[in-house]
Amino acid sequence: MSATTAPKRKKRRPTGPFGGPGGPRRIGIYERRSTDDEHQPFSIEAQDSALTKYAGSQPGWTITAKYSDDASGATTQRPGLQQALADARAGRFDVLLVYRVDRFSRRLSDLLDLLAELDDAGVAFASATEPFDTSTSIGRMLVQLLGVFAEFERETIIDRVTKGMAAKAAKGQWVGGPAPYGLQADRDTWKLHPEPAEAPWLAEIFRLYTRERHGTRNIAAELNRRGARTRTGKPWSAYQISRILANPAYAGDIAYGDVHVENAHQALIDRAIWQRARALATARAESSNPRAASDTDYYLTSLIRCPDCGHNYIGTAATGRNRTYRYYTCYSRNRYGTSGCTGPRLPASQADTAVLTALTGFYTKTPDLIGAAVTRAQAHHTQGHASHQAEHDAALAQAAAKEAAIERYYQAFENGTMDEATTGNRVRKLQNEITQLRARAADIAATLATTPQGPDPATITRLAGYLTDILSSGTPAEQKTAIETLIAEIRITPEGIIPVFKIPQPGTLIPGSNPDTTSTDTVRAPVHSVGRVGIEPTTGEL
Repeated sequence: MSATTAPKRKKRRPTGPFGGPGGPRRIGIYERRSTDDEHQPFSIEAQDSALTKYAGSQPGWTITAKYSDDASGATTQRPGLQQALADARAGRFDVLLVYRVDRFSRRLSDLLDLLAELDDAGVAFASATEPFDTSTSIGRMLVQLLGVFAEFERETIIDRVTKGMAAKAAKGQWVGGPAPYGLQADRDTWKLHPEPAEAPWLAEIFRLYTRERHGTRNIAAELNRRGARTRTGKPWSAYQISRILANPAYAGDIAYGDVHVENAHQALIDRAIWQRARALATARAESSNPRAASDTDYYLTSLIRCPDCGHNYIGTAATGRNRTYRYYTCYSRNRYGTSGCTGPRLPASQADTAVLTALTGFYTKTPDLIGAAVTRAQAHHTQGHASHQAEHDAALAQAAAKEAAIERYYQAFENGTMDEATTGNRVRKLQNEITQLRARAADIAATLATTPQGPDPATITRLAGYLTDILSSGTPAEQKTAIETLIAEIRITPEGIIPVFKIPQPGTLIPGSNPDTTSTDTVRAPVHSVGRVGIEPTTGEL
């Protein structure tokens, strides 16, 4: 018995080298520009004129299609390029002609993929300014080398930006971006000088910290009470006060990476006062501050979201006359005080015990809810597939758009329309956002590939026994692990706090053996209120 396979489709190889005696060629032209015509040496019009002239000089060449994009070469998600690839697969031209390889792609990996796609379609690739012929092995090697140089050019720009910022700092100049509060940057010399409207508030911050010995939260609250606002018009936060107290620019210095230049500009704060502030901050950080407790002291951090402002709750503490009070506090309230958010503070010990008790009761007293939850999860998974796929595609599209933005910054820097400081700061921020978007897309892809299933009865029995044990005699680390493993979130409502449970998948070991579980559905199980119970000391700084 013999097996048969379908014959492979033969590629439509050009019959001869470009411009040679191989017969007529149908030519598709691809053009791209990434910045405005005013500063772009490779405008669409200039490329079109050069490519038309070049094609007319080659024997047997006839232009049958033109494609163009106003987009970055750092991504292949360009309408004109995608249309060109579709037409290549449809056999509508024999050669795709560009002005330069970097007009086609600035990333070697993308270039190789594009060339492979053209090769599969039987379409050759040519450049009007670079001598290669992809119908030959040497030509394909040469175009790959040109792709290496295009990518190297981008990396060189990044390196040049970074070194340029360090060089400016070494001259005592501000490297770019918004100047620190209380200071302005002279656009001609890039030297910092005082901002008259903000400098008095800056002096007040250091006075309150070094003389009055207020903490950063109290200083932020005092500034907000007096009506002072940040440069962007927002309330002050403890974090912003800490950044100001640590910034050597106020003592007259410029610091960037390993570069530190003293007395680079007029100081707003006497150096002795600034050093006193740094010493005080160090001493406070090294002291036995209850807020510096281990993460295991707070079981519910990152699980609670404020019902008023939407920020996460974090673990905080306050020192009273005879004891330390532990709380879960809204992030905005912790930073800005009650002027930032009035979300209730939750006594941490009571909240931890209530949630762990509810979790144990869920697995020991209400097993029927688990089967119902799994059934709902399966229905939700089917219904939400389209929306998840759309979110996945949107995240990838946003990442591609930000990659295109990075390419425009590089082009602007090359063309001299943007300084290296501004370019470098913005590019780093965009790169971080791209990483987050691609991670989100990967998470959604994993969700789409996973169908919810329920745990077997034996697993539920073992889990119930484990939770009963740690509720009565478990260590803080074990209790925190159980909560993080089996609680999806904690919701604050007028009726109390409501934990939303995770349900382990089949084959997942119970916490203590392998705490890795996968959330399939959420089940609401109300517990008694542990909101404001009359314990809100005002002594001590959170």
